[in-house]
Amino acid sequence: AGDRSYQLGFEFMRVWSPSAEVRGHGPGQETLQTGKRDVTIVSVEPVGHYAIKPVFSDGHDSGIYTWEYLYEMCINQEQMWQDYLDCLEDAGVDRDAPMASGGHACGSH
Repeated sequence: AGDRSYQLGFEFMRVWSPSAEVRGHGPGQETLQTGKRDVTIVSVEPVGHYAIKPVFSDGHDSGIYTWEYLYEMCINQEQMWQDYLDCLEDAGVDRDAPMASGGHACGSH
C-alpha cells in the first residue's frame, strides 16, 4: 500500500463484514445485509497485531477485519459495492429495507 491512504464507508464495512453472521459458514450461506446506510462505528478493538474488531452502532461486533482483508476491501471497493447493489436487485430488496428476521439470501454476498 505504500504511502497511499484509503477510505471505507461504515455501511460498506458493515455489509461486507467477514463474520460468520454475515458470510455464513460456507458458500451460499451468506446473509444479505440491508438497512445499514446510517450505521456507524462506535469503537474499534485491536485483535493482536493482525486485525481490528469494530463495534457497529447496530450492535454487530463479531467481524474480525484483518489488515489484509481491509486492504482488499480498499482496492476492490468499487466492484464489491457493485456486487452488493446487484445482490440487492437480484433479491428484490431495497438497500434501506429493515433486515428480515431470517435475513436475505444472495449467492455471492
